[in-house]
Amino acid sequence: MIPLKDENPTATFPLFTILFIVANVSVFAYQVSLGPTNIQPFVERLAVIPSEISHGFALNEYLTLLTSMFLHGGLLHLVFNMLFLWIFGNNIEDALGHLLFVFFYLLCGVAASMAHIILHASSEVPVVGASGAISGVLGAYLILYPRARVLAAIPIFFFIRIVRVPAAFLLIVWIALQVIYGLPSLRLRDAETGAGVAWFAHIGGFAAGIALLPLFLFFRRQVRKLATK
Repeated sequence: MIPLKDENPTATFPLFTILFIVANVSVFAYQVSLGPTNIQPFVERLAVIPSEISHGFALNEYLTLLTSMFLHGGLLHLVFNMLFLWIFGNNIEDALGHLLFVFFYLLCGVAASMAHIILHASSEVPVVGASGAISGVLGAYLILYPRARVLAAIPIFFFIRIVRVPAAFLLIVWIALQVIYGLPSLRLRDAETGAGVAWFAHIGGFAAGIALLPLFLFFRRQVRKLATK
């Protein structure tokens, strides 16, 4: 099930949602420009490598918790992530305010990477992508706008069916699939080769979005109170 758009208008311009998309697309374009010889060292330098985080204390290793969010493993990886961010990010930015949204997004991304690291501490496979941070956005959207309608495409063999579904349905199906595909990866938690797709980064980011949302909404209310004094 692929979301195409939501029917959930916003009151403010999604400045940082757009800037995050521009940043991700720009970094990917730079990755591609490096060519096949130089792209791998670039990615490995900025990607999260669980074994280095879990066994090291160097600042540059912890900085990869942020830099890895702006790298992607391929065009489809980028396109789907940015599609989800565009559809759901603008409403969360609208609800939290611009600056709080930035911190929320980045914290969810860090939490997502940490969830993967905890479960795959010995993995030497680089982890990249905005999926974890975007998963946090999806978790927040589920709590704030469960009844919002989402236009989605469902591939059925050689046909594509377009349907309107509640956001809660689409997002619950999405997180259920992450769990279903993620559970088998736990058998590889101690393998040096890692677990392939970072399913538990998605799950960790989603959980972080749900857990952090009340705190950020509280901050949002406090900022509004100060602004009216």
